[in-house]
Amino acid sequence: MSSTRKANKRRPRSSVVAIAVQRASRGRGVPAAAALRAWACAACRGSAEVTLRVVDAAEGRRLNREFRGGDYATNVLTFAYGARPRRGDIVLCHPVIVREARAQAKPLAAHYAHLVVHGMLHLRGHDHARKREAEVMEREEIRILGRLGIGNPYAVE
Repeated sequence: MSSTRKANKRRPRSSVVAIAVQRASRGRGVPAAAALRAWACAACRGSAEVTLRVVDAAEGRRLNREFRGGDYATNVLTFAYGARPRRGDIVLCHPVIVREARAQAKPLAAHYAHLVVHGMLHLRGHDHARKREAEVMEREEIRILGRLGIGNPYAVE
């Protein structure tokens, strides 16, 4: 038996990224599908099959109540369906996002980008239930948003 080992040459895996956009909210100011896809792709690693769905407050509340137990509309909900390729739905509640962006004096597009990236990181397995996990996830969000030219969403000005 030879002690010489050949290098294991890995073939580059082709990444398939399929991002569908659904607009169930008629609210003004919803970013274009191309922008939503670009923000999702910026947070993607490897293959992914994702649906981004922009909803109104009634649908956001119903989904949050049914799947998370909260009787209110929340800004973003993420539903993961698989590990490889990453598959899932990211639900963005337009009226909540608009309200938060105004309250935080942030551009609406920047807040949307942050929440799309946040949802994609959940699909990648990140969580923020514990302090350490939250710190790791926030650093990754800041890094990805910075590459997109968007400032730190956690900075208080």
